[in-house]
Amino acid sequence: MSLSKPPIPDIEHDAAANRFQTLVDGQRAVLDYELDGGVMVITHTGVPEAIGGRGIAAALTRFALEHARVAGWKVIPACAYAATFMQRHGEYADLLG
Repeated sequence: MSLSKPPIPDIEHDAAANRFQTLVDGQRAVLDYELDGGVMVITHTGVPEAIGGRGIAAALTRFALEHARVAGWKVIPACAYAATFMQRHGEYADLLG
């Protein structure tokens, strides 16, 4: 019997707030960014401790990077989590701005 992590609910893009977010067990997890021309600067990734360890930050980061790719943006990972994520996932190296 294997224990699997529960699926992460849908991630929403709130373009007006420059934020990607999801709600898990009543807790909001976010990835905030600033947009400077065609460059997305990821400034903060936050997951409440109560829902940590489920891959939520990775899912938010992956979603944001895929959004940047589709939009034709470059990415500057100014937050430590996003920088580490991009170092570990070379498939996003082309997005570094």
